[in-house]
Amino acid sequence: MIDKTIIDGLSFALPLFVMAIGGIYSERSGITNLALEGLQGVGAFIGALVAILLMQSLGENSQIPYYAAMLFAMLGGMAYSVLHAVLCVKFKANQVISGVVINILASSLTVFLTKVINRVAFGAPSDKFVLSVSQRWTVPGLSKIPVLGAVFKDMYPFELIIVVVAIIAWYVLYKTRYGMHLRACGDNPHAVDAAGIDVAKIRFSAVMVSGALSGLAGMCFAYSISAKFSSGIYVGYGYLSIAALIFGNWKIIPTLAACLLFGFAKSGGYQIVQYLGMPSSYSDLVMVLPYVLTLLLLVFFSKHNDSPKALGEIYDKGKR
Repeated sequence: MIDKTIIDGLSFALPLFVMAIGGIYSERSGITNLALEGLQGVGAFIGALVAILLMQSLGENSQIPYYAAMLFAMLGGMAYSVLHAVLCVKFKANQVISGVVINILASSLTVFLTKVINRVAFGAPSDKFVLSVSQRWTVPGLSKIPVLGAVFKDMYPFELIIVVVAIIAWYVLYKTRYGMHLRACGDNPHAVDAAGIDVAKIRFSAVMVSGALSGLAGMCFAYSISAKFSSGIYVGYGYLSIAALIFGNWKIIPTLAACLLFGFAKSGGYQIVQYLGMPSSYSDLVMVLPYVLTLLLLVFFSKHNDSPKALGEIYDKGKR
């Protein structure tokens, strides 16, 4: 039961983590990003569409559609995030309202387009795209280690992709000049502007990074949860990733810990229900455990949060 809890917990926590990293990039630059939910949905929609089109020609056994789906999900999420960036950076719209509207639009748009494409292209009126089952890897030797070996057992390929992406994201944010400028934009954009750096470009690029990483997360959820794409798969996960980055104080490593806590709470609760032989309705109830944890953490730790000083503030160059 412990092995299964770790395996399933990681497959949920890591996509949540990479989406939270995207949120960190956006919010450390000063742009509040409640649109993560919508960005992952649109990204996953694009990735799933590419996957099923490639499966038509390459067959279900080919792994090319799987990796192509990941790539195009990132591109789709990035393209959709431009809408949030334009509204918030160029037109200086209210960032919270922009995020909420983008989420609502994404949910409605993906449902509509999925039904239309299925009906017109495939002759099947459905709100789902059926994907192939993802292969899983086990690392010989390491998987035999008691308890910790479960980390290397039945791994989805996307888990390794996310680890690599997270390492690169950490390095860029904390060890490069771009990362320093991005973090400065979230704390003192006027000083960044005085140094001759374009605050708008930094913030625009940060929002696009959040779109790419959210799209990747959405595609990973689609493959790991049901091997299908539908708008109902990712409901709530965007807000859960926002909660994780807040509890992680907008820092990547503490945010990973929060995501792991949410992931193991979800998988552990489900395993307990299965072990006790309880009715399936209790399995659905377990799905709320990460959100209950969110409320508890909010009560006890929200007072100690250290958000970027200029987060959510509309930057006006004329006030410098």
